[in-house]
Amino acid sequence: MTTKSLHCAAALILLFAGALAHAQVTGTVTDKTTGKPAAGDAVVLVDVRAGMNEAARATTDARGRYSLAKPGTSSYLVRVTHQGASYFIAAPEGGAPGDIAVYDVAPKVDGVVIEEDVVGIVESDHGQLRVIERYSVHNASVPPRTQWSQRSFAIVLPAEAVVDAASAQRPGGLPTSLKLDSDGPKGHYSFNVPIQPDDGDKGTLFQIEYELPYSAGKFTFHPLVSIPARTVWVMLPKSMTFTSGASSGFQSAPQDPGFQTFVARNATPGKPLEFTVAGVGSLPREDQGAQGAQADSGAGQDAGAPGSQPGGGMANPINTPDPLTKYKWWILSVLALLLAAGAAFFLRKPASSTAVSAAVVAPAFAASTARNAALLNALKEELFALESERIAGTLAPAEYAEVKAALETVLKRALKRQ
Repeated sequence: MTTKSLHCAAALILLFAGALAHAQVTGTVTDKTTGKPAAGDAVVLVDVRAGMNEAARATTDARGRYSLAKPGTSSYLVRVTHQGASYFIAAPEGGAPGDIAVYDVAPKVDGVVIEEDVVGIVESDHGQLRVIERYSVHNASVPPRTQWSQRSFAIVLPAEAVVDAASAQRPGGLPTSLKLDSDGPKGHYSFNVPIQPDDGDKGTLFQIEYELPYSAGKFTFHPLVSIPARTVWVMLPKSMTFTSGASSGFQSAPQDPGFQTFVARNATPGKPLEFTVAGVGSLPREDQGAQGAQADSGAGQDAGAPGSQPGGGMANPINTPDPLTKYKWWILSVLALLLAAGAAFFLRKPASSTAVSAAVVAPAFAASTARNAALLNALKEELFALESERIAGTLAPAEYAEVKAALETVLKRALKRQ
């Protein structure tokens, strides 16, 4: 390569780097409670790869508009804080608008209910009972408002419970690991997470994993709900036994031959619920994954009956973790499938304003561009979820390195195609 060629290449690299360094993220923040622009809200560009550190900051003007300068090529989120509650979107690429909807906040909002409380008895082993409990919470408030306080969502676990992990997922968002706040008596906890209005049929998900002493081979649960719950589900291995309390109203509701399922309906705060499990066993790992897929697929077995099976009231993004995901050994083997499914999910969304018009380019090229962009978005969200688990300390270093390497390999291939 000649000296002149080297100089030209260097100039192009510097020009490209300079353009990236000055890339702007702009958008409008709208208060959906009032229908007016949200003026004076803090907007922050968050660097996912740098431990969620702040990369840029702005304040919305009188028309709710903001502008942030990207300092590099990392993966970014845009976070806006309105009346103390935070809202996130993935930082748009290529000049697409970063519009964000926010809602007025109240500590208690009418229209917030538990669609499903799913108690999964994962296994009994070495004198311990492993449980994963997932709450599907819907906010159908009118006008739409966000329920948020330090005790946005209170839960009650058995007093003997030892919490292993907890996470929350906003409507249409990604699961984020967090630390539960103790709420007075033993077993009482609160999620300090805004419960924002539903996004279509997507609500807010809360999940907690815990262990219980099980040396006697028998344990009695006394579930309590802090807000009305339309259904309370219990899932357990086929080899274990289930006994409902006298006034609890649990009924057998078979969903899959691989495990037992029982349901109680219309639980209210203060209403006694009780059930006892006994024996030993574990949910097959494939059933743990299948149960999550079934739980997110809607009421497919009983069309027209919302909530007729666990998860029937929700329709989550396809690449979201399953309700009873304790083990992740299969993650690499299905990575390609998850990414393809994630791309298909994003393709179902309306095309952004940056999509190349079919009147200008051939439709086949436009479709190819959309597929590549969708795949890149899915990969970025997978990396964000992975980094969140690493920061929270819920992912082993070796597992983190292995999964990240696989994701980065697929990302490089997608970038080359792009």
